[in-house]
Amino acid sequence: MSDGVPGMANLAAPESIGELRRQRLRWARLYFVCEARPRDQEPEAMLNAAMGAGAGMVELRDREQPRDVIERSGRTFRRLADTYSALFIVNDDPYLAVALRADGVHLGQDDMTPSDAREIVGPNAIVGLSTHSREQIEAAAEQPVDYISVGPIWETPTKQGRPATGLELIRTAAETAKRPWFAIGGIDAENVTGVVDAGASRICVVRAIRDAGDPRAAATALFNAVDPVARKERSGGS
Repeated sequence: MSDGVPGMANLAAPESIGELRRQRLRWARLYFVCEARPRDQEPEAMLNAAMGAGAGMVELRDREQPRDVIERSGRTFRRLADTYSALFIVNDDPYLAVALRADGVHLGQDDMTPSDAREIVGPNAIVGLSTHSREQIEAAAEQPVDYISVGPIWETPTKQGRPATGLELIRTAAETAKRPWFAIGGIDAENVTGVVDAGASRICVVRAIRDAGDPRAAATALFNAVDPVARKERSGGS
C-alpha cells in the first residue's frame, strides 16, 4: 500500500510508518465518517470543520456517487488528513484504499474478511471492523484488525435495518475489548455524555457533524466530551 503519512515517505522505514499510524489511532478520540459530497458539496469545508475541531480520523464512505467523484473526493480527504496529521480511512474497499493512498480500510461483518483485506493493504495499514455483539467484539481480538467500532447504540438511518444495541454493549466493550474501539450509532452532543459515562473514550459520528448548523461547533462539543484533557479540566483537575 502506498504510504500517505505526511513527511514520512522518504524519511522512515515501513515499520516506522505503520507505528506512526497506530500511534495516531491510539490518540484519536473523534472519528468522522463522511460522503464524497456531503450536503451535495465538495468535502473540503466539512472536513476542515471536523479535523480543525479535533477529529483524528476521517472515513470516506459513499455508495452512491460515481467512482470518479469518489476518487476526486478521496484526494481531498488525503490532502487534508495530511494537513491535520489525521488518519484517512476508506470504507469497505481495500483496493480503493490502496488507490487513494489511504491509511487504512474499515470493514463490516459482511464485507471481505480482515485477513483478506490485510493481504491487500499490507502490514503497515490500519484495518478496522464493525462489531454489533459481545461475540463479535471477542472474535475481533483474534483477527488482524487494529480497531473496532461498537454499535449502533441507537437506530440510525445511516445503518438502516441494523437493530440498536443500546448502551449495554458499550459497557461490554469497556470491559472486554482488546483493541482501541469507537462507540457509534446516533451519537450527538445531546447524548454523548451518557455514552462516555457508559465507558466509551472514543466516538464515531456521521450526522452529528454533517447535518449540524455549525459543523465545527458540533465537532468541538463532541471532541471535548471525549478528550481526556478537556474532561480533566471539567472535573477540576482531579
